[in-house]
Amino acid sequence: MNLTRILIFSGLVGSALIGGVCFCFGTAVMSSLQRMPAGQGATAMNLINVRIQNPLFLLIFLGTALVCVALVILAFVQDTPGKWWVVAGSALYLVGVIVVSMAINLPLNDHLATIDPNSTAGAAEWQNYLTKWNPANNIRTLTSTLAVIAFALALQAGAGSTTDTSRPPVNVYTAGR
Repeated sequence: MNLTRILIFSGLVGSALIGGVCFCFGTAVMSSLQRMPAGQGATAMNLINVRIQNPLFLLIFLGTALVCVALVILAFVQDTPGKWWVVAGSALYLVGVIVVSMAINLPLNDHLATIDPNSTAGAAEWQNYLTKWNPANNIRTLTSTLAVIAFALALQAGAGSTTDTSRPPVNVYTAGR
């Protein structure tokens, strides 16, 4: 396995892990927080937003972004089968996860941390937060899932493979007969 295939596999795994986090937030965490009194839901989300900024999560979240940047560069330097799947997977992760997070989810998180969640204004802000944060998270879930599929298709197509074409392939059914 060469470096490109390792990077594609890393992009696939990283996208899957982040997609899983986003999926869990969308299907369980946020709907649970919404059912709590506004002050409690907002307070819990603020705690989650602090705790998620840990080295392991950031390694996967940002490390996958770096892998995707490297993969796009390699895709245009090397002409390999499946390179457009590599570019698609990388673009889906970079735009659908990183850009959406930086443009929508993280600013909303930062703003939520500045309000008093137990005030009337805080309750209104919590509802506003949920109205904007949840659809953006759904985009992250969908695009990271599509990135996984694209990276899998790239691997299936042989992207980054180092097949030696100077020798004919070995037929495993007749080899050694």
